[in-house]
Formats: sequence, C-alpha cells, structure tokens
Amino acid sequence: MIPTQSMIARQQQPGVKRLQEKNKKAATLISFLLIPLSGLITDIYIPSMPHMAQELHRPEGAIQLTLTLFLVSYGLAQFITGSLIDSYGRFRLTLVSLVVFIASNFVIIFTKQIELIYAMRIVQGITTGFIIVAKRAFFVDVYEGEERKHYLSLMSIVWSSAPVIAPFIGGYLQLYFNWQANFYVLAIYGTLMLILEWIFSGETVPVYRSFKWNAVLKDYRFMMRSRTFAYGLLICGLCYGTTMIFGLAGAFIIEHQMHYSSVVAGYGALVMGLAWMCGGFLGKASLNKAFLPKLRRSNAAQLLFTIGMIVTAIWLQNLYTLLLFAFLIHVCVGFIFNNYFAYCLGRFPQMAGLASGLSGGANFIVTAVTSYTVVGILRPQSQAVLGYGYLAMGVIALLILQLLVKKQQEPV
Repeated sequence: MIPTQSMIARQQQPGVKRLQEKNKKAATLISFLLIPLSGLITDIYIPSMPHMAQELHRPEGAIQLTLTLFLVSYGLAQFITGSLIDSYGRFRLTLVSLVVFIASNFVIIFTKQIELIYAMRIVQGITTGFIIVAKRAFFVDVYEGEERKHYLSLMSIVWSSAPVIAPFIGGYLQLYFNWQANFYVLAIYGTLMLILEWIFSGETVPVYRSFKWNAVLKDYRFMMRSRTFAYGLLICGLCYGTTMIFGLAGAFIIEHQMHYSSVVAGYGALVMGLAWMCGGFLGKASLNKAFLPKLRRSNAAQLLFTIGMIVTAIWLQNLYTLLLFAFLIHVCVGFIFNNYFAYCLGRFPQMAGLASGLSGGANFIVTAVTSYTVVGILRPQSQAVLGYGYLAMGVIALLILQLLVKKQQEPV
C-alpha cells in the first residue's frame, strides 16, 4: 500500500458494527442491489416526464431539469463523499443517506411545486452519492486481485440493469397510476434496502483517513497526474452522457412526435438499457484484450452507426429505425464505459473511497453538462437531430482517445 498525504491510520471507532465474515456474501448482494440506485432514480420516471409537464403546467425543459439537477448534485457530491466515507466509514453514512433519501421521495409525492421538486432532486443526488460511492468502495475493501477486478467489472453490468428495468416499470406505473407512483416505488425500495443494510452489512473501511481539505486536494492532484485516469473520467462521462441524451429527449420524441403511449416510451428506454448491458457484457468479456485499441475500435463503430442514423433519416425514420441505431450506439458506449470505469475505480486501491468519489463525480458532472447542453442546443425532435447529438459526443470522445494515444507512457 502506497502512503499518501491524508492516509493516517486511526484506531477502529468504538461502537461501530464491523462486517462479519459470515455476512460477506449477503453484504455483497446488498451492495449489488444498491449499485443500480442512481439509474433507478434517473430512469424510472422517464416515461412520465411528458405527463409531469402537463400536470405541473411546465415546459419540457423545466421537467428535464429535474433529471439534470440530480445528475449535477450526484456528481458534485461524490467529490466530497469519497473523502468522508474514508474518514468516517461507509456503514453509518449509508444508513443515514438511505433515511434521508426515503423522506425526499415522500416530499416529491405530496407537492406540486416544481421548485420543491428541484430541491428534493438535489437532496437525492447528494444522498445517492454517499450510498453509491460507499458501495463501490465496498468491493475494493473486501476483495483483492483478480476477484476484485471481476467484481468491479461485474458492478458496471449490474449498474446497467437499472436502465433496463426502471423505464419498463415506469411506463406501466404511468399507465395504471400516475407520475407520483414512481417515487412511491423508490421510497419502498429504499426502505427495503435500509432494513437489509442494517441487518446484514457493516463497516468495511480498512484504514480511517484524516479528513483535511489540503490533504484531500493533494490526493486529487496525485490521481489526476495519471493521464490515463484523467482522460478516462472524461471518456466515461461522454459515454454515459450519450445515453442520457436519449433519456432526456427520447420520451418526448416517442410520445409527442410519434404519438405513442408512455408504455412504448418505457419499452424504448428498456431497449436502450439492454444495449448498455450488452456493451457491459462485451466489455467484461474483453478485459484481457489490449486496452486502447479496443476502445478506439468501439468508438469508430459508434461514429459509423451515428452517421448511418443521420443518413437513413433522409428517407426513412420511424420508431424502429430510431431504436435500432440508438441501440447499436449505446452498445458501443456501454462497452467503452465498462472497460474504462472499472480501470478508474481500481487504479488507486490505497484510497478506494476517494478514487470512487472522483471517478463517479467527474463522470456525472461531464454527463450532466454535456447531455443537457446538447439537448438544450439541438432540442431533438426527430431521429436525425438525435443523431447529431450522438455525433457531437462521439467526435469529442474520438479526440480525447487520440490525445490518450499520444500520452500513453504509463502502462494501463
């Protein structure tokens, strides 16, 4: 273990429940159940967004902002949550965050004020930041070597289950109930996880680190000196931002422009989640392949499919062509993300919480800024315009990968 500026061993805190060996498998399962939480929060109400706009008497952009505010707060929170969970432990902060998260859902359910919904989405971003960063660090705390590498790669696949399941559920919740039903489901899920976490989990932090701003900034600078790591944060954000463009605009295109129901919009988002999961499985299967060449090939395929999406729209664009090309593009970015995010999380095992926070925080900040900017500028209402958004993200990723090739002095 390489010592860093802020790594100061302290005695185990008295009264803290440690993870017991007999509960290791159960705690691992709970961690995998919590990892998709951020995806559930973003995707479950996507089919309901047009209906939220109608019921709350707000424009599309105002409802899309509820998603962007979550992403921004979730990303920003992780810059500090990583340091806090390294200093004060994972277990108690996870429990407190779950309690606050559950309460925030009930506030959203019983209000019609968009400003209060904005505030609660920010609260959810912060609490989810604590939960997810702690659970990502769990795998680094508990596992080592090839086993750790396996779980970190598997974690990305499990995380991708949320975009598959959530919009499918959300479409039917909107059909049979209303948009508030999505947040009832989130509150119930959070309550179940709180109970399981309390019973089976426990503290896993191996060494408590002193929380000092100067030391934390020094550690961030230490990590960011790795060009492969720093560029990886941008690449991962662009990849997830590509999928979020569909999340922000897809339901409005399918429901308002193509005149399908919220259930169809939910199935469309489900297809995109399956694409991301397929990319994750392909990424895990290629862990032993040369790192940069496989990323560049996937990016090239991404750009090829994007151009095909735009050109095809000249004479043919419907629900099927929209979903087909978007599916292929999402497979490519899911592949890149799985490989690169697993690398970033495992790059600095001596400060797992900090690395998890920086990786996740940067990823979601880049995701939120790029996706909301692209959608805000282009306002996609068709297959072709959605393709232009995908093209912008793919070209930026291509340029960063080219820079990475020139800076590949350090081994990956």
